[in-house]
Amino acid sequence: MEPLVVIVGTTASGKSALAMRIAKERNGEIIAADSRTIYKGMDIGTAKPSPDDQKLIPHHLIDVAEPDRKFTASDFKKLANRAIKNIHDRGKLPIMVGGTGLYIDSILYDFSFRPANPAERQRLEKLTVSELQTEIRQKGLEIPENTQNPRHLIRVLETNGEVGVKNPLRANTEVIGVQVPDDVLKRRIAERTDHMIAQGLQAEVKELSDKYGWEAEAMKGIGYREWQDYFAGSQDLIKTKKLIVKDTWQYARRQRTWFRRSPDIDWQ
Repeated sequence: MEPLVVIVGTTASGKSALAMRIAKERNGEIIAADSRTIYKGMDIGTAKPSPDDQKLIPHHLIDVAEPDRKFTASDFKKLANRAIKNIHDRGKLPIMVGGTGLYIDSILYDFSFRPANPAERQRLEKLTVSELQTEIRQKGLEIPENTQNPRHLIRVLETNGEVGVKNPLRANTEVIGVQVPDDVLKRRIAERTDHMIAQGLQAEVKELSDKYGWEAEAMKGIGYREWQDYFAGSQDLIKTKKLIVKDTWQYARRQRTWFRRSPDIDWQ
């Protein structure tokens, strides 16, 4: 099994900076395990690694999908395993970094995913969040932590509540967790949101929404969906920024809950 370093943590925890430092010290290349940086054109709102960072250290699994294309954890697993092997075969150390728990665990524990039923997937995608939640309850399944994300709700119904077949931790793998105090994390989230807006997040979202529409899968992500009412004229910039900060903080808490379940993470 190829050696692998995995760095996990909440958004804005500093895990990307640690990955860059380790990559420089240990002749590594980075694999992004993030469900938003996979999308082309979504640069500012996803805090995608800068062009300079990507030139300094090769990054993989960034800009691999169009924003209107569905990209699953199974897709990620296939591409990530391929990247791990290619990096190792070139004599480099694969370093996976990200905060998307299902993506990370698909590699760490070699998840086996059930193939989706196209007809059933089409039916579920037509349901509202409330209808999906009702169907989950009627089947006696547990509502996922992200109760408002249709993608997560559909996954519960498609898998009958099973995330996947979880195996022992991948051999020859070191898992590092990055954590910071709540007050520091909240400050970083607010500061990063201000920085994104100053960089031109508003224009990025406008361009993407005009091209793909608000129903595109990628536009449902944090940093993008909060702008819909702004562009509809029913919400000002201050309110939009507050929503992004609030949603990002709530997401960080869900990430922390996910990773704290694992006994295999060495927390720093």
